[in-house]
Amino acid sequence: MKIVEKIAKMRNPDFTVDPGLNSGAVIQMIWIQACSMLRGLKVMLFLKNPKGMLLGKRVGFFNPSKIQWGKFLRLGNDVYVSALGRKGVEFGNNVSIGAFSRIIVSTSMNNTGEKIKIGNNVGIGEFAYLGGAGGLEIGDECIAGQYLSCHPENHNYERTDLSIRHQGVSRKGIKIGKNCWIGSKVTILDGVEIGDGSILAAGSVITKSFPENSIIAGVPAKLLKTRNYENESDYIGELLCRKSV
Repeated sequence: MKIVEKIAKMRNPDFTVDPGLNSGAVIQMIWIQACSMLRGLKVMLFLKNPKGMLLGKRVGFFNPSKIQWGKFLRLGNDVYVSALGRKGVEFGNNVSIGAFSRIIVSTSMNNTGEKIKIGNNVGIGEFAYLGGAGGLEIGDECIAGQYLSCHPENHNYERTDLSIRHQGVSRKGIKIGKNCWIGSKVTILDGVEIGDGSILAAGSVITKSFPENSIIAGVPAKLLKTRNYENESDYIGELLCRKSV
């Protein structure tokens, strides 16, 4: 057990093996991680340093020359990363992406997207879709549940004499601050900026920006309260006092 903890602490310094865990489960987990690390060596075919990368089964990369990663990147089974874009995809250290997720800067060579940048120590659950057409940034220490969906692009629709798909797109980008907790099945739309330390409730659809330490919920999402104040009115009152000074 001590050897397992020592190895795991290389990726997560706070890791400890639960004393109630049976030895069979520990052995199986060691085997799974060892296989993942061996699969991670395949990026050497792209003349890239794995840096301790852990890859699940059937992980795919497109345009790997524009994919960068730090130490101990973990990609679950059936994850697909496409860096078709101007600046590609950048993963920080100790990033974990759940199985069946899609990280796609752009799907078209006609109007390629910007970038996707994921900070250090970020964990994202299964079935995420992270688009990067208008640019997507996720700050350090963020955690997200399953089915996170980020769409930094909108279709233009003003003309009624022309099909929407032929009217082009607008792009502003999405920026998520550091140390945010994003619940399961959250959707974040183009132009949104989320402040550091915010909490996004499960199932929310985020259509506008919120300041740091916000607690957000709903469709469309609204500010419920902040981590510093009991409710929204207290927070707004403080903002008004600041402006009047």
